[in-house]
Formats: sequence, C-alpha cells, structure tokens
Amino acid sequence: MPVETPALELRALTKRYDDGTLALENFDLAVPAGCFFGLLGPNGAGKTTLISAICNLVRVSAGEVLVFGEPAHTLAARRVVGLAEQDVNLDRFLTVEETLVYHGGYFGMGRSDARRRAAEMIEVFDLRAKAKVRTPKLSGGMRRRLLLARALMHRPRLVILDEPTAGVDVELRQELWLYIRRLHAEGTTILLTTHYLEEAEELCEEIALIGGGRLVARDTADGLRERFDAASLTEVYMKTVGAGRSDEAGPVAGDGAAASAAATGAGR
Repeated sequence: MPVETPALELRALTKRYDDGTLALENFDLAVPAGCFFGLLGPNGAGKTTLISAICNLVRVSAGEVLVFGEPAHTLAARRVVGLAEQDVNLDRFLTVEETLVYHGGYFGMGRSDARRRAAEMIEVFDLRAKAKVRTPKLSGGMRRRLLLARALMHRPRLVILDEPTAGVDVELRQELWLYIRRLHAEGTTILLTTHYLEEAEELCEEIALIGGGRLVARDTADGLRERFDAASLTEVYMKTVGAGRSDEAGPVAGDGAAASAAATGAGR
C-alpha cells in the first residue's frame, strides 16, 4: 500500500536573517495529510518564520519545504495553501465582498466563480450585513471572520491559522472553532498556532512545541502530559519551552514513529 504524501514536510530548515538572528535551525517536520496539527511556542520561538517559509514569504538559508510533495516556491504548492495571518492586513479601500473576490482572482479563479465563492464565504461567516462595507469600518471580530474567509476563498488543501482567535470574545471563538472543526472533518489539513493552550488541546490531534528555532517535543496532548509527567498542557509548556527552557533542550523529545521520523529527517 503506497504511503500518502505528507501535507507538509520541512527538511533541515534553517533561516538566519541579515542581522545574524538564527530563527530556525535544522528544523525537521512532517504533517500528515488531513491532520489537525498544533504549533505552540513563546514569542520569538520561530513560529512566524516557519509559517513565512511555508508560504514562500521569506527566503530560507538552507533546507527544503514541501507542500503535498511540491517545493513551497512553486505555483502548484502556493495554490493549495491558505493563510489566515495573526496581523490584520486587509486593504482599507476594499469592501468585504471585494476583498474576497480579488483574493480569488490572485489564485486564478474566474470572476463568476470568485463571486459565487465569495457569496458562500459571506454566508458561512455571517458577513451578509457587511458585504458592501469597507474593512476599516468592521469590528475586530468581523475582521477576524473576514481573514479566515479570505484564507479559504481558493479552496486550499492546507490551511494555516496563525492565532485565529486572538482578541475575540468567547462567543466568536466558539463559532470559529465550530467552522474550523467542520473544515477539518471535510479532509482539510490544518496547521494552528495559538497561545491559548486549551484551544490547542481542544482542537488538535497532535501538538508540537517549538523554542529557540528548534522542535522540542511532539505528541498528542495526552502523550505530552505522560512523557513530561505533567498534570496539564500548561505544565508541559513551562517544562519545555517556557521561561527559556528551549535554550537548554537537546534533540527532539519524541518516541515511537515520531522520533524515528525526526531522526531520518522525514518528520520532527
């Protein structure tokens, strides 16, 4: 039986910025297709650089990024990735509907198809009353909805959610969780970064902890608690990447298939 191509594969990924900052160092990671995968770590751990490398937004210093087997810089890879960024980067001169239609055009969607898809996204994310409103007039919660809708416009196979619920109220967070779960149930691979540990535990099938540009541990939430003899995921976090712990970390803390994959460069 043939082995399914991972949705995401990072091989010895290294990124050193011009000022000398080493953001990622020999980072290996494999995310199976259809997985809901969480990436946790403190500010400055390398998460944003990793996402930027996957989306071809930064030039890596060394290593390789593959998206469903295709190099990340190719059009084939870029077409199947959807990114909902942490920072709100909406065009202030566009309405909600225009934002979605234009985004579809960037990914080669015909105008009629883009309009139909935009109408679908507006309905799904309850943006009907704001469809003709320019983005600066949207509330913070509405902007978050639009960011996620935009990321999904071109029907990506891999969706990257960079702190999608940051700063939203409890009700909207639950609504976003519901839609994200539905998206995953349809077979979409999801890579989630969040500072809300309970969010990662609630949603993710596997969780990776990253610190100092290196992978520190990877497992299910239950597996991480057991491995680090911790009562909660918060305790695991503090023992591994919290308070500069990752600076002292050695190789990836993994066992079984995950550890074996990391050793061969095919996984973390």
